[in-house]
Amino acid sequence: MKYLLVLAVLWVAIWLWRKNRREEMQDAMRERAAKAQRTPAPSGPPQAMVRCAHCGLHLPATEAIAGPGGAVYCSTAHREAATRQ
Repeated sequence: MKYLLVLAVLWVAIWLWRKNRREEMQDAMRERAAKAQRTPAPSGPPQAMVRCAHCGLHLPATEAIAGPGGAVYCSTAHREAATRQ
């Protein structure tokens, strides 16, 4: 009779432990799903891209450096190198 009582207490303890563990796992899965559904804020409208006349690098038109003859460059060094040639 004593062993039956110990077995019943052990069974209840294991059942409670597994139930708590299952709930924690479900909460973690809900958090992961919520985090995956969040989308980052848009970074802004698309920008026009131009190509450096010296090296061919594509960069936003707002960051380009104007050169002689309407050419655009990615840096002042490339603009100066093109004017020397």
